[in-house]
Amino acid sequence: MTNHIAPQASPTLRRGHAGEVFTAFLKLGLTSFGGPIAHLGYFRDEFVVRRQWLDERAYADLVALCQFLPGPASSQVGMAIGLSRAGYLGALAAWTAFTLPSAIALVLFALGISALGNLEGAGWLHGLKVAAVAVVALAVLGMARSLTPDRDRASLAVVAAAIAILVPTAWGQVGAILLGAVAGLTLLRDEAPSDHVSLPLAIPKSHAVIALVLFAVLLIGLPLLAAATGSQVVRVIDAFYRAGSLVFGGGHVVLPLLQAELVPTGWVNREAFLAGYGAAQAVPGPLFTFAAYLGAVMVPWPNGVVGAMICLLAVFLPSFLLVVGAVPFWERFRGYPLAQSALRGVNAAVVGLLLAALYNPVWTSGVLNGADYVIAIAAFTLLFLWKAPPWLVVILCALAGAITA
Repeated sequence: MTNHIAPQASPTLRRGHAGEVFTAFLKLGLTSFGGPIAHLGYFRDEFVVRRQWLDERAYADLVALCQFLPGPASSQVGMAIGLSRAGYLGALAAWTAFTLPSAIALVLFALGISALGNLEGAGWLHGLKVAAVAVVALAVLGMARSLTPDRDRASLAVVAAAIAILVPTAWGQVGAILLGAVAGLTLLRDEAPSDHVSLPLAIPKSHAVIALVLFAVLLIGLPLLAAATGSQVVRVIDAFYRAGSLVFGGGHVVLPLLQAELVPTGWVNREAFLAGYGAAQAVPGPLFTFAAYLGAVMVPWPNGVVGAMICLLAVFLPSFLLVVGAVPFWERFRGYPLAQSALRGVNAAVVGLLLAALYNPVWTSGVLNGADYVIAIAAFTLLFLWKAPPWLVVILCALAGAITA
């Protein structure tokens, strides 16, 4: 398979420059509230309807590819759009413009918390943790509806949640995902593969192989290098790179992986972790920019602005390597029934991971009394029934936490 350009999409391939990609995505990075599903809607409006860089079928297949890959799906779709418009520089421009606004906002928030000192008893900070309860609960509900529509997948999600709760480490998360893949191969083999069109991207297979090899070398080699050198910088890069490599289902699912890596080690205390996660709901752009906040508030060096940059690059690097590496092989691979069965199982396990995260650390740290419970229910009602923007709900929860403290 040497040509990966859909006939209807070929006139738009690489017909542009990185500057226009940056400008288009910067607007979205400043205004795209609402999470990854909302981001995909913004992208469609901007690049399919308004700018006509892609057609509907090509965009749908890009979304399918990025949903299949681990990592933040909306950011990967953005990288793929930039790649199709202006090559590798376009992919870099799309990622930078879409990511930078929320990353800067979260780093400023982290530096503000550090400057204020011990905020363990601050009511507004606890309100942010209560907001996280409502946001994660809504994410569980939305993902369960689409990814666990039958009793087999719902049961698989419950089993994955039990594994994640009983084995509260990164290995527990990975084990749940592997179980999902095996269960998909054995129990979820009834659905037929979906139709698709060729992707509007032309990536040489040699580039793809290099990207995939580099992805694997870093995934395997970073833990070994960290153990051999004892370097805290390498340990941090390894933790965030691994989280970015193993997260299926979007930004919310990175919560349990990063919590298992950072809180037990003492790099970030639980209060600061959940406060940052709550604050991340109030900014536009990808939730993975939470990594920049964590890098800034970490106790050991690297921290501050340097730590934020290291963690942000480490958590997103797997996404870029996987997008580049997967494109030339995607059309053939996605047609295999076994591959789609495994993916269905993995997606169900992802719901279980998020359900486990809703219990611990989100619920156990956020809901401590009746007032917290009332605030959490009210926040969920605003998000689910009234469709209130997450940033507004986060602000209201912070105010409520300050009042009830």
